[in-house]
Amino acid sequence: MAVVYLTTAYLAPVEYYAHMLAADKVWVEQHDHYMKQTYRNRCIIAGPSGRIDLTVPTVKPDSLKCPTKDIRISDHGNWRHLHLYALESAYGHTPYFEYYRDDFVPFYEKRYDFLMDFNEALQEMICGLIDMQPCVERTSDYVQEVDGGALDLREVIHPKRDYYRMDRAFKVLPYYQVFQEKQGFLPNLSIVDLLFNLGPESLLLLKNSIVY
Repeated sequence: MAVVYLTTAYLAPVEYYAHMLAADKVWVEQHDHYMKQTYRNRCIIAGPSGRIDLTVPTVKPDSLKCPTKDIRISDHGNWRHLHLYALESAYGHTPYFEYYRDDFVPFYEKRYDFLMDFNEALQEMICGLIDMQPCVERTSDYVQEVDGGALDLREVIHPKRDYYRMDRAFKVLPYYQVFQEKQGFLPNLSIVDLLFNLGPESLLLLKNSIVY
């Protein structure tokens, strides 16, 4: 039985969803100490000039050791409108953006209090679009070292870490990207990049991206 531990993630990268699909059981860590500049509250998409970071602003916690489950979303900076506009600008000309757009809009109209609830709701919707049915639960407590047979990717899938070196099970499979002729293929972007460009074929690519 393949078991994987992941952090919560906002529109997580292809690597994250590939592991979710390959695992029999997925534990999403909610008792870790929240850290900035991670996929917990940011994603990376492809714009006409290259990679674009989209960050969900969070309310500053009372302590440096605040559990991720207690992190609240901030309304600072009209970010919901800006993120939806960025997705439309980046992917408006992709083959499947218009097909999936209406599924995403409600998440940028409704206000979620907690980051984990927002990420989880988005993730469930995206899994439905891709036709994934992962068995996902939140952790009940924090363990430093997971059970021997489980794969701990809580600090491996990270925007500042080299997945080629850190995650040997994941292999990058190129696919069509709308700006590819201008800037080449950009690997391991947010799952929305794969979904809007590849549509229903996303599932097959994810299946072939993990080698255990």
